[in-house]
This record gives sequence, structure tokens and C-alpha cells, in this order.
Amino acid sequence: CPGVVECEEIEDLAEPLGRSSHCFPALFIHVSRKDSLVLPDGEEKKTMDVMMKILDKCLELKLDRKVTFVALGGGVIGDMVGFAAAIYQRGVNFIQVPTTVMAMVDSSVGGKTAVNHPLGKNMIGSFHQPECVFVDTDTLKTLPDRELQSGIAEVIKYGLIRDPDFFEWQENNMEGLLKRDPDTLRYAIKRSCENKAEVVKADEKEAGIRATLNLGHTFGHAIENGSGYGVWLHGEAVAIGTAMAATMSARMGWIDEELVKRTYTIMHAANLPTELPVDSPMDTETFLDAMSVDKKVADGQLRLILLKGDLGNCVFTGDFDKDAMTATIEEFVAECAGS
Repeated sequence: CPGVVECEEIEDLAEPLGRSSHCFPALFIHVSRKDSLVLPDGEEKKTMDVMMKILDKCLELKLDRKVTFVALGGGVIGDMVGFAAAIYQRGVNFIQVPTTVMAMVDSSVGGKTAVNHPLGKNMIGSFHQPECVFVDTDTLKTLPDRELQSGIAEVIKYGLIRDPDFFEWQENNMEGLLKRDPDTLRYAIKRSCENKAEVVKADEKEAGIRATLNLGHTFGHAIENGSGYGVWLHGEAVAIGTAMAATMSARMGWIDEELVKRTYTIMHAANLPTELPVDSPMDTETFLDAMSVDKKVADGQLRLILLKGDLGNCVFTGDFDKDAMTATIEEFVAECAGS
């Protein structure tokens, strides 16, 4: 018997999906309201306290190990449901039904589950693979524009780190993505998932190459944490972080200025930010403090994903110019209130 966990914004979506979706018409047939749980959405709600509501519901219903959790919503819901599934009775099955671009192209694929901690994003979690992921792009028809654009930041990432042809396709098709052209969206989601699946297959537990999927995330997570969870959508923070990574890479001579320009241009075409606002609380110390507890720190050494060489190439390394990193941070916070 499935137990559905969904976010407030799509509370009434499960029944229409079960009736009309060509992807999963039978998934919700046997679900009653008593087997469902509606949770608040947003990074600021991705906490142990909120995640515990899932476990509380399971214990109230006396659910056994044969239960299958269904995560219906965006990345926050998927992360919390996946983590709850990983730890309930030492692990039960779960299914991802992502309803945002961000969740479809990134967070629902690969088995990363987590909640945030006040001192760091996604610091409490587990690797727990879903039994399957159902993607129905019809659910994107009502997605707010800001959420759509946030998800596109992760699509852009795949082109920058490993798929130059896909990046060039995005440069030529960004208008179609923003207008939600069905064929354009389907292609972008499919190719993104293919890219991620190839990397996860080679390195499921992120011992090496999978870390490259975090381009812009070390800077971005620092922005989310330092600004307060919920101020920025994840993709918005990653977009700024990617701009910082590109800027830093060029400062070290690892990429040419033309690639930096293309990175900024495609972010702007997607209506994504590439700089911090003047009222941002971020300063150099806040950045460095948050980055010091990043999951990619090993033996006290910070490691970053940076662009190197031609489009589609990157490195995951701790061997970089620390002065270039500090100078990049200082450049981005120069006009912020926090500085």
C-alpha cells in the first residue's frame, strides 16, 4: 500500500494525476486521504522537525516494512520523503513523482536524500535510491515562472560540465524552455536525466566524478545558508554560484573569457541571477564559514568543482589558488550590505 506525501501547493494534484496521467494512471488508485500527508514546501521547511511528521504518520497508521512512500512534489518533498524512507524501520521503498523542473532534472534522480541543518545545507541525510521516478511534464503547466527558471539552472550545469552540444542546444532553445514548449521541455528533461544517470551509475556514493554535478553548489549553498533558507530558490543560488565558479576559473587562467561570457549570457537568458543584491547579508567571512562545513571538505581541505579547458570540461579539486577564491568572493560581496 502506498503512502503519499505531498506539498501544500499541489495538495489536490494526486487525484487528477491518477485519473488522467498517461505516465502513472494506477499509482494513486488505492490511496485514501488517511494514507496521505501534506507538508509545507520550501528550503526553510526542510528540517528534521518537518521530516519527523512523516515518521509520526507512519507510526500512527502502524505501517510495516511493506509500505511504499510516494513523494509528490518538488525537490524539498522528495528529499524529505526519501530520507524518511531510508530510516523508517531501517529502510522502506519509495517512489519519486517530481512536479518541478528542479526535481525532474536533478534531485529525484540519483538517491540523495537529506534535510538541512542550521549550520549547513543537506548535512543530515542518506543515499537511498527510489524504486522508480515518474515524470509527467503536464504537472509543469502551473509551475510558477520563478520555479521554472530555478530548475533551468541545473539544466545549464550539465552542458557546462560534460555536454557541450547540450549547452549549445540550450543557447538556441532557451525561449522555448521559458515558454514551456512541450517538446522542448521534454527534450531538456530527458537529456538532463541521461547525463545525471551516467554519472551516478559510475559513482553512486559521490566518491569522485559525481561531485562534478555540484558545479556552483559550494558557493550556492553558502548563499542559501548565509542569506537564510527560503530567501533564494536553490537554482537561483546555484546560478550565482556557477557565475562565481566561472569567474574564479577564469581568474586562474583555466578557462577563457569567452566561456565566462557565455555562462553569464545563458543565465541571463534564463532570467537567473548572476550577482548578489546590495541588501544581501553575505560577506567574505560568511562565505568562508559556510564553505568550511561543505560536504566536499575532506581532511580539512575544501574542494571545489571548477571549469577547466573547453566547454564541457571541469575538475573536482582541492588544488586551486586560494587567493583567487577569496578575490572572487570579495568581488561578489563588494557592494553587499553584509560587507
